[in-house]
Amino acid sequence: MSAAPDPMPVAVAAARRPEAWLWVLAMVAALVVAVRANYVADLSAFLPAAPTAEQRVLLEQLRSGVTSRILLVGIRGGRSEKRVAASQAMAAALRSSGEFRSVDNGDTSAYGEAGQFLFDHRYLLSPAIDARRFTVDGLREGIDDTVALLGTPAGTLMKPVLWRDPTGETIRLAEAMLPAQAPRSEGGVWVSRSEPRALLVLTMRAEGDDLDGQARAIEAVRRAFAAAAGSDGMQLEISGLGVFAVQARAQIRGEIERLATAGTAAIIALLFVVFGSWRALLVGTLPVASGVLAGIAAVSLGFGRVHGVTLGFGTTLIGEAVDYAIYFLIQSRPAAGLSTGRGRGYEAWVAGKWPTVRLGLWTSLAGFSALVFSGFPGLAQLGVFSLAGLVAAALTTRYVLPLLAPDGAAALGLRGSLGRATSRAAAWLPRRRVLVVAVVAAAVAALAHEPAAWRGNLAALSPVPPDALKLDASLRADLAAAEAGILVAVEGADEGQVLQRAEAAGARLDALVRDGALLGYSSPANLLPSPATQRARAAALPSREVLTANLVQATQDGPLPFERLGPFIDDVESERGLPAITRRDLASTPLAAALDAQLVSPRGRGPWTALINLQLPPSAPGAQAGDSEPGLSDGNRLRAALAGLPDTRIVEVQRELDALYARYLREAQWQAAVGALVIVILLGAYLRSATRLLRVLVPLAASEILVLAGFAVAHAALGVLHLVGLLLVVAVGSNYALFFDHLRERGDADADTLASLFVANLTTVISFGLLATSDVPALSAVGMVVAPGAALALVLSAALIGVKPRAESAAHG
Repeated sequence: MSAAPDPMPVAVAAARRPEAWLWVLAMVAALVVAVRANYVADLSAFLPAAPTAEQRVLLEQLRSGVTSRILLVGIRGGRSEKRVAASQAMAAALRSSGEFRSVDNGDTSAYGEAGQFLFDHRYLLSPAIDARRFTVDGLREGIDDTVALLGTPAGTLMKPVLWRDPTGETIRLAEAMLPAQAPRSEGGVWVSRSEPRALLVLTMRAEGDDLDGQARAIEAVRRAFAAAAGSDGMQLEISGLGVFAVQARAQIRGEIERLATAGTAAIIALLFVVFGSWRALLVGTLPVASGVLAGIAAVSLGFGRVHGVTLGFGTTLIGEAVDYAIYFLIQSRPAAGLSTGRGRGYEAWVAGKWPTVRLGLWTSLAGFSALVFSGFPGLAQLGVFSLAGLVAAALTTRYVLPLLAPDGAAALGLRGSLGRATSRAAAWLPRRRVLVVAVVAAAVAALAHEPAAWRGNLAALSPVPPDALKLDASLRADLAAAEAGILVAVEGADEGQVLQRAEAAGARLDALVRDGALLGYSSPANLLPSPATQRARAAALPSREVLTANLVQATQDGPLPFERLGPFIDDVESERGLPAITRRDLASTPLAAALDAQLVSPRGRGPWTALINLQLPPSAPGAQAGDSEPGLSDGNRLRAALAGLPDTRIVEVQRELDALYARYLREAQWQAAVGALVIVILLGAYLRSATRLLRVLVPLAASEILVLAGFAVAHAALGVLHLVGLLLVVAVGSNYALFFDHLRERGDADADTLASLFVANLTTVISFGLLATSDVPALSAVGMVVAPGAALALVLSAALIGVKPRAESAAHG
C-alpha cells in the first residue's frame, strides 16, 4: 500500500498554485453574494412571466393585487355577546395598528365622517340622477317612493335626512353599492349564518410580495385577538392568500433546513464509512460547497432574488456534485503494481477518466440549459442554479482536488469490499439481461395501455394543506365572498376612461340581470362613476329657481310640505358646482377597500383595469368551481352581450388557470425535448459510433420508461417538476452509462471504478430520497422521480451495456 502524502507539504504546494487562489477568490465572492441575497418563498416565481391578457389579470391579482392582501378572520366559540365584543375590540385595535388599509366587521359607527362625504355628494353618485329626476313628475315619484319606505327597515336610514333628501338618493346610492349578497349582521357586526362565529375582513397595507410586512400584519391580528378574547374560550380563525404565503415560506424554510441537515449528515456518514478518512471527507465536500455557493450567487445576480424552492432543489446538488469528488478520490488511486510517484494517480485519472466525467457534465448542462430560457422564472432559476452549480463542482474537482489529494483518497475504508461486491454485481447483471428487457417491455406495454397522466395543475405546486383550504372556503361562504367563477376585465388608458368603459359593460350586463342569467355584478363604476357620468349628473341638477318651481307643483297635496324642503333645495344648489369625485377622494371612506379590489391602477406604464365580479345564480353549475353550463358560464352568452366593447375581456377563472398550467407544462416539455436532442447530438459527436451511442442511450431511455410506468400504474398525476426530475435522471444517469461504455471499450472494468459508480449512485439516491419525503409538493415531486430513476439508470447501464470486471481485488493502495 502506498504511503499517503504528508498533508503539510501538500497544502503548501497547493497554496502556491494559481488555481487554488482563483478558487478561493471565486468562493469568497460567491459567499458574499449568497449572504446578501434576497431569499423569497412565494410561489409566484412558478407562474409565467408573459401570459395572455386574461391570465395577466389573474396573475397580477395573485402577485400584488388586493386579492393578495385580504385576510378573512373568524372569532369562533364563546357566547354570542362575547364574540360581538371581541369583534369590536379587535377592529378598533387593528385600525390603530397601522398595518391595515381597511378593517371591516359590519360596524359602520367608525365611518360617520366618511358617510357624510358620500351623503354630501349623493347627486354625483346616485344612479337615479338624470334630467327627468327633477321634473315635476320625477320629483313626485321620488317623494312617493321615499315616503313608502318610511314604514320599512330602510326607513330608519331615511328619517334623519328626509327633509334634505326627499327623493331618496341615499337609498339609491346604498342599493347601488351593496352587493347582491352580504353577511348576516348581529349586534352591529358580521356573523356566520350557520356557525358560532363573528367575522372580519381586513386589507393589509403590505403588498402581496412583501411577506415580511404581511407576517407582521398577521401577527398583529393574533395579538389583537389575544387581547380581545381573554380567557372566554374563543378561537381565532384566519385565512387568505397572505396567510397561505407566510405559512408556505415558513414551511419551505423548515424543509430546506431539514433536508440540508439530513442530507449532509447522511452523505458525510456514507463517505466516512467508504473512505475511512476525515481528510478525504473534507476534500470530497469541496465540490459540493463550491456548487451550492456558485448556484446561489448565479441566481441572485441573474434574478435579484433566490426562491426557496430553488434553494431546496439546490440541496440535492449534494447528491450529484459529490459524485465528481467520489470519482476522483476513488479512481485516481494508483492501480496495483503501478509506480506510486506523487501525482501519478491524478495524471492517470485526467488522461483516462476525466474525459468521460467531462462528457457527462456536458450532457447535464445541455439538459438543464433548456430550463434557462423558460418563460417561467421558477424553472429558469432551477436551470441557472444547476448550470452554475455543476460547472463549479466539476471545475473544483478537476483543478482544486488534485492539489489537495493528488493520488486520491489515502485510506481504503470499505472500498475494497465495495469493489469486490460491485464487480460481482457487474458480472451477474448482464446474465439477467433477458429478464431486464422483459421488465422494460412490460413497462412499455403498461404505458401504451395507460399513459402517464400529465395532468398536474398550479394547485399541485402549493403546500397549503386541505384543512386550510376548507377553512378558507367556509369563511368566504359566511362572508358571501365565494371565489368568482367569471370576471369581466376592462382596460383603459386612465382612471376616467376605464370607469367609462366599465359603465358601458355594466349597461350590457344589466340586460342579463333582468333576464335572470345573473344575480348581479359588482363594478367599480357602481362605487365611483366616471368623470363624464358625474359631469352629466351635475348638469342635470336644475337651478334654484327651476327646482323651487317644480318642487312647489310636485308637493301640492302631497305627503311632504314644500315649506320644510328648503335644505333639499340648498343641497342641490351646492352640488351643482362640485368637481367630479376621484378615487383619491374616496380613500378614507368605507368604499376604499372595495374600490381598490375592483379598480387596479397600473404599475409602471400599463393600463388601468376595472374588474367586474359576476354573481351567478346558485342553480347554475358555473357558480361552482370546475363546472360549466352552456350559455352564460361557458362565456358564450356573455361574450355576445359584451361584443364590440373596447379592451373588454372575459376571464373564466378556472379555465384560465387550467390553460395557464397547460401552457406551462407544454413549454417545459418542448424545452426538455430540445435538451434531450442536444444531449444526443453531444454524445454522438463524442462517441463517433452509432452502436456506442445506442448503447449509452438505451439504459437512460429504459430508466425513464420504468419511472413513468410506475407513476402510470399508481395513477399519479405528473406535472412540470416531475419533468425536471426526468431531466435530472438523464443528467445523472448519463454519467453511469458513459462510464460503463468506457469500461466496455477498454475490455475490462477495474473494481475501483465500479465502486465509485456505486457510491456516487448511493449518494444521489439518498439525497433525492430525502427530497421525496418533503411536505412541499414542488420538492417531493423531483425527489420521487430522481431517487428511483438514478438507481435504475445504474442497474440498467450495468445490465444492458455489460462489462467484464477485472479479476484482481480492489484492495490495493
